[in-house]
Formats: sequence, C-alpha cells, structure tokens
Amino acid sequence: MTAVVIIGRVLTSETPQSARLENVALLVDTEGTIHERATLDTARYDALSTRKDAVWLPDETLLIPGLTDLHIHAPQWRQAGMALDRPLEDWLGIYTFPLEARYADPAFAKEIYDDLVRTLLENGTTTALYFATIHEEASLVLARTCLRYGQRGFVGLVAMDHPDLCPPDYRQASAREALDATRRFIGAVRALPGNECGLVQPVITPRFIPACSDALLEGLGILAAELNVRVQTHASESDWEHQHVLDRTGQTDTHALDRFGLLRDYTVLAHAGFLDQADRTLVRARKAALAHCPTSNAFFAGAALPVRDVLDEHVHCGLGTDISGGYSPSIFENARQAVLTSRLLESGTNPHLPASERGLPNSRIDFQEAFWLATRGGAEALGVSAGQLMPGQMFDAVEILGTSGALRLHPKDDAATCAQKIVCHASSQTIGRVWVNGRQIKEKASPHADRH
Repeated sequence: MTAVVIIGRVLTSETPQSARLENVALLVDTEGTIHERATLDTARYDALSTRKDAVWLPDETLLIPGLTDLHIHAPQWRQAGMALDRPLEDWLGIYTFPLEARYADPAFAKEIYDDLVRTLLENGTTTALYFATIHEEASLVLARTCLRYGQRGFVGLVAMDHPDLCPPDYRQASAREALDATRRFIGAVRALPGNECGLVQPVITPRFIPACSDALLEGLGILAAELNVRVQTHASESDWEHQHVLDRTGQTDTHALDRFGLLRDYTVLAHAGFLDQADRTLVRARKAALAHCPTSNAFFAGAALPVRDVLDEHVHCGLGTDISGGYSPSIFENARQAVLTSRLLESGTNPHLPASERGLPNSRIDFQEAFWLATRGGAEALGVSAGQLMPGQMFDAVEILGTSGALRLHPKDDAATCAQKIVCHASSQTIGRVWVNGRQIKEKASPHADRH
C-alpha cells in the first residue's frame, strides 16, 4: 500500500460531549496509520495539498471515523426483521438455535456471510465484533470473508454446552470439546493467509452463562489469559436471563464472569441493561466494556441501559446492532435509537402517572454522545487505535455524502449540528467511500469526487 493524502472536511469526536469539524489534510502512511494531520491555512496543509496523489473530498461531503458494531450475530442475518414476536428464551429455542444449526454447512454460511459483510460495509461499519456459531469451518468462513472484503473483524466461535438450555443438535457435547474447538479456532484465525497484520482477530465467545457449564466458563477464562484473547458474551440481557444467573450462581452476570476469569481487558458485555452501579464499577476496573443495543433491547430486554450513567462513570461503551435481535444492520439507526431510548427513560412512558413519577431524571444523552458511541466509543471498547482520525490512529474512515438521501449538510453547519444531522439522517444512501486501515474498500463516491 502506498502513502496517501486525504484533504477535506473532517468531523470527529474529541470527547463524548464534544465533536470537532475542521478542514484538514491527513497524511496516511504505508501501514495505514495517520501520520500527520494539518489544518487549513497552515504551511503543512499547503505543502500536502500540492501533492499529485492527494485525494480531495468534494465540498458537499465530509469524512468521519469508521463505525464499530460491538455486537452482531452473523448467522442470524438471514432472519433479520423476522421472529421478533417472542420473549428471549422462546425466541432462542423456536427460531434462532434451529437457524444457527444450519451453519454446519459451510456453503450455506458462505452465502449468508458474504452478503452480511458487504451490507455492513455499505452501511459504514469498518469494525465488527461477531458471534458466529459452534461450527469451526463455518466460523472460519466468516473470518475469511472479513479478510476478503477488508473489514476489521473480531470473530467468535460460540461456546455452549449446557444441556438444560441448549438443544441436543446444537451444542458442544462437553466442556472439553468446546475448549478444544475454541483453541483450534484461535490458532486457525491467527494463521489465515493474508491475516499477517491481524486485521481479523479471534474472540473467546461463551454464548451466555445460561448456555455454559461452570467447567466451560472456567476453562474459557484460563484460555483467555493463556492466549491473550478478547472475550465477548451477553450479560444481564433480560429479566429472565438476569434472574437465571442470580438463581444459579448467587451473583450477577458481571461478578460471575469475573469469578470465571472472563471479565478482563476489552471484554465486551452485550446489553447489560440490569447492571447496577457495583457491576459497572467492576466493568470499569477490569477495563472491560458494554455494547449498547437499543433496538434489540426494545424487543427483548424489558429495560433500557442507563447510558447517561455509563458515560458519567467512564465505563467503556459502544453500540451494537445485535442482528437479529435488532432488525437493522445500521449503527446509525442504533445511534438514533440510543438517543430516543434515553429520552424515554428520562421522561417515562406511562401517561397514567404524574410527570414527576414517570421517568428517571437526568437519563438523556445527546446526539454528539451518540456519535461518539458509534465511532470512538466502539473502537475504544475493543482497544482499537481508531475512531477519531487523529495522528497515530489507523485510518478507518467513512465519506458522508452531505446532500444524499434525507441528509442535508450546509457549509455553515457547526460540528454539533453536523453530528446531529448525521445521527438523524445518515444511511447507506449517504455513505460514499470507505477506508479500513488506510485501504479504500468501498468505491461508491459523490459524482463530484476528485474534481480538484
């Protein structure tokens, strides 16, 4: 890969509460890292803008950091927008486990995963944290698909062995079988041809505590420490799941996972709506993170994650689509829902209660915070040096077409206004070129691109 200069308007988050909009020249080196960021009306900007290889963004577009999806079930893409009519425990048994069992066929997996990864890139998702299935070969198909299309992927072979919850035809036969498969999968992903730079990473993935025996959870914790691998799982996802873990372990999900050695640097806990302050304090202490899935939570959680508290307590947090518990592959859609959910949590929804008793005061987040969650928050949760388009970070970026679809960005819009408009109106229609690690992997652009 050759070095490149990108010139145009760049919108990025400085903090969760503050976005920054500037005309800049970004020098991206041969490793895909932002080497230099020069602002308009400086000598370095003038020097970089004279390079013949400079890529000029059209005036009506701007560049934002790539989006991170912190929680997505890749095999469930086939049923996205379907089967949202049952509570979680029924939904798993009636719809989801039978579907995931079909991924014993790698050819079936290839068709679905190819479509999913391309769709996510069309929606600006440059990094995705995936649950796959219990099938090693099909899960490797997903890892290879991420590599082929250039998406930064974190892929987990699902571990689930508990006979009380998992059906006989869709579970590992024992903790030992699941642990051996997980070890093999980690080695296979790391050894994939073309993955020398680690664009795709394996993730230890106990489905959730109800689906795993204590022996499996303990073994996965040991494996995570031995092989230095990230962990992902569900935690306190619904009334049923939260209570199930309390009854079985005498602890909340968070404390039980910590006891098994699974709450560690960059562990991602999906949903987490029933975590209390002590749980969140433990998550922060372990340098773990939460994946907020507001669309999915509306169907299955029965509660809303108090994101205001999460941010104020400095707990790492990003957004997840949770396909197919969530119906949309768009992180922008979930950023919108994050704002809406927080407003409903603050105001309450029962019209038969007085306003003073209806909601949870001081719960709202704003659009700049939602923009942070979609970009820097997700990258930070995974320990990925991206999400802000600053020197030293990898160049994962999305071109926003400012007059496409329903989006209307104006030259005088400030950073806060641009962030709000993008969160409210951005979609696959408004996304032009996409870069991951300095490599352009999506070609669609404004018809006025490179006119300078």
